[in-house]
Amino acid sequence: MDMFRNEPRCGKCRENEGIIDDAKRFLGMYGLRPLGGTLQSDDDEEREYRVNAREARRVLNEIRMDVLPDAAAVRKAIRPRAATVVADTSPARASRPASTGTATRVAAPVKTDTVDIDTLQARVLGLLDQLGSIDEQIKVAELAQGLPARARLSDLNKQKATVLRTLAALEKARIAASN
Repeated sequence: MDMFRNEPRCGKCRENEGIIDDAKRFLGMYGLRPLGGTLQSDDDEEREYRVNAREARRVLNEIRMDVLPDAAAVRKAIRPRAATVVADTSPARASRPASTGTATRVAAPVKTDTVDIDTLQARVLGLLDQLGSIDEQIKVAELAQGLPARARLSDLNKQKATVLRTLAALEKARIAASN
């Protein structure tokens, strides 16, 4: 028993799953129809991959257990014995002083009771400039034709909606600060 896809697998299962993965990779690489019920194919190589994958799937289905064992029991059974010693000592590593990694940590936002009106105003002005830029891009995108232009227009409308929601939230904050 070895680990394969984070689950315990025997050699026969790993081999058959590898065959199926190879077939999926081949079919995906050439943009062919995915594996399924039929063996219909355009060439011999594709048919060979499909036949091998079907046979591997049949073997895996025969091997599959009717009642799956408890996952915790399987993990415990395949866990190396040395891991139990490491697991007992791992909490000691967690008690390191917290000052060793403070340079890379991002400080948590500090909750304040007051809102800086000047900061709000600067942010609103920046968002209004951004909104004007988005509106200009929307005008240009509306003139273009085709699917890429429609996708670009949809993205711009989503950006505009996000900016408008942010502006509304900032307005709420300004009103709350003035009360």
